[in-house]
Amino acid sequence: MKLYYSPGACSLAVHIALIESGLPFDTVKTDIRAKTYDGGDYRKVNPKGSVPALQLDDGSILTEAAVVLQYIADQKPEKHLVPRLGTIERYRCQEWLNYVSSEIHKGFSPLWNPRWPEDAQAMTRDLLAGKFNFLSSHLEKHQFLMGDQFTVADAYLFTTLRWSKHLKVDLPKWPALLSYVERVQSRPSVQEALKREGLAS
Repeated sequence: MKLYYSPGACSLAVHIALIESGLPFDTVKTDIRAKTYDGGDYRKVNPKGSVPALQLDDGSILTEAAVVLQYIADQKPEKHLVPRLGTIERYRCQEWLNYVSSEIHKGFSPLWNPRWPEDAQAMTRDLLAGKFNFLSSHLEKHQFLMGDQFTVADAYLFTTLRWSKHLKVDLPKWPALLSYVERVQSRPSVQEALKREGLAS
């Protein structure tokens, strides 16, 4: 497999999951602003122009972080990166993946736009604060989103919460979220992914 990624973008979650899984893979660094990679046109890989894109062994391309994460987890069920198909726990994990994708990931999106007005940015941060309150209340009682078991949903949430500092969202206001980020970041797979993407501190 081959992962097309941009350092620190949501593709970091997929990078973490691939390392956790132990599956063999290569990486291709992508410039998602210029839509290029190694001089090539990234839109020919993924017409959406976004990361991640995972090239499977048959040459086909799979996109959308929440979907790619589940695909990876299902290749190595013994790693327990996602609950077993058909169980209520699986749907709970999908519930978290969808929440991170639609509410947290997309909730940050306006803040990446330098032309977004300051008052609109403040409103966006207020909306995120409400969602962080919800996450904090859950993670005050649980080590990970699904309880004691790390899953691909945690790789995704960790990746998005990392954006807080860069986008001037005061994460220390939520000690449970700050502790969660530190806990996830201490995992060897996460340390390795950060190192490979040039993000290790």
